[in-house]
Amino acid sequence: MRRLLALAALALAPWTVFPTGDFVFAWGLVGTGPIHVTTLPNYLFVYTAGLPQRLLAWPVGVVLYLLAVGSALFGTFTAREDRRVTGGLLILAGASHLWFTLGMSRTGLTGFPTGTLLLWTAAWWFHWPDLRETFLSDA
Repeated sequence: MRRLLALAALALAPWTVFPTGDFVFAWGLVGTGPIHVTTLPNYLFVYTAGLPQRLLAWPVGVVLYLLAVGSALFGTFTAREDRRVTGGLLILAGASHLWFTLGMSRTGLTGFPTGTLLLWTAAWWFHWPDLRETFLSDA
């Protein structure tokens, strides 16, 4: 249960922090000057027409993250979770969000990918033994 709560809490942390005071969360974008919020559905269905594909990496990362949380939820209430899948989804979600952060960064404005670090830390903390067995096994 502790693992599930930790993974769910990642939705509350900013996934990208920009020095301008803008924050990207799993659920939306928050700007502080002036204060405004753009939800993920608005970003996807209202504002992204014609944007480069690299800026769609944020929603892809959120979907991968939600799949990981769903896998952990399933594993909490049943004994049928493949923890390698959950850990792998967290790694992929972090990589996708890193691509988004790099895509949003430009000269003089570089975002800090806190979500990538948090997702990868969660994968390492909760799933490294399972992932290590997969990656380092004698094939």
